[in-house]
Amino acid sequence: MEETSPSDVDVKNTGFGLTLSLINGKYKMLILYLLYEHHKIRHNELKRKIGTISFKSLSVMLKDLEKDGLVNRVEFPQIPPKVEYSLTERGLSLIPVLNSMCEWGENQKYLDNYK
Repeated sequence: MEETSPSDVDVKNTGFGLTLSLINGKYKMLILYLLYEHHKIRHNELKRKIGTISFKSLSVMLKDLEKDGLVNRVEFPQIPPKVEYSLTERGLSLIPVLNSMCEWGENQKYLDNYK
């Protein structure tokens, strides 16, 4: 039986690759955290909280997250139009993963201060 080394594995076809593809992007993790924190939030409010993101970039990120089943978009039929974003169950299931990443980073920051 032939062994495969990590370099032989097509990462994009692994669970790791899928996870990275869903959260990859400068603002995706931040958007997910803000949606988790606020439960429901409108586009402009989300943009204000992030601050450094353009209107177009935020729109693209939200569309990607919605397409991937992580974000729910609800449009209310009124004038002016009102749209709210929230996390889906799938999006909520990513929060512990993001929390673990943040915890790891905080531990590394702590260890780096004692080198």
